[in-house]
Amino acid sequence: MESIANIATSRLVAQQRALDVIADNIANAGTPGYKAERVLFSDWLSRQSGTSTPRGGGAIAYTQDRATWRDFSAGALTHTGNPFDLALTSEGYFTVSTPRGPRLTRDGRFGLMPDGTIADGAGNALLDTNGKPVQLAPTDTSIEITSDGALSSENGELGKIGIVRPADPMQLQAEGATMFLSSGPTTAVTAPGLVQGAVEESNVQPIQEVARMMNDLRQFQFVSELVETEGQRQQSAIDKLTQSHG
Repeated sequence: MESIANIATSRLVAQQRALDVIADNIANAGTPGYKAERVLFSDWLSRQSGTSTPRGGGAIAYTQDRATWRDFSAGALTHTGNPFDLALTSEGYFTVSTPRGPRLTRDGRFGLMPDGTIADGAGNALLDTNGKPVQLAPTDTSIEITSDGALSSENGELGKIGIVRPADPMQLQAEGATMFLSSGPTTAVTAPGLVQGAVEESNVQPIQEVARMMNDLRQFQFVSELVETEGQRQQSAIDKLTQSHG
């Protein structure tokens, strides 16, 4: 039946999507602040009518790619000794100013720009609790950042780094490997457990991801063989019908 090939093809498309997501996770296993992606599949039921004769049937279940979601569990910390590297041990995100507007990130690899602005590798300024770029004076040489984000130097308090949480983390829109756009409101995190001189690594577990990839690849190959066999069966049936009417 044609539906067999259609059902199998829907599964192939889903498995290909799963393999793409796993490959992206593995590629970003060494990207600080990266959060692993997961896929969510479900059945899409096609109701059949007039199934009393012949008996059987009632519904055909196709595989549906429902969504891709992020695993927001924390990654391991790596201590770098760089006073501008920052890691969050609790919930929340840093906010950086990009040409497209404010974006959230867990990637705490920051450095000092020539004008004294603390920024990420792309030059996006780290924002404080007031939404302003965090900036140091030339005389601020000994930088200390406490667990709640308070920033100070030998010249006294300089401000507080803004750490926020989105109202619904699952509504965050990924931009690149570690940047997110929050389409909803955010609130300040009062106890983010910030660690100076460290970065949060990716939460991807490479061995587990490779195991998932091998399992999904086997399923992909199995379904591919099913589609090929079904195609051969249909072609054989067509050939026999053609010969019988020849």
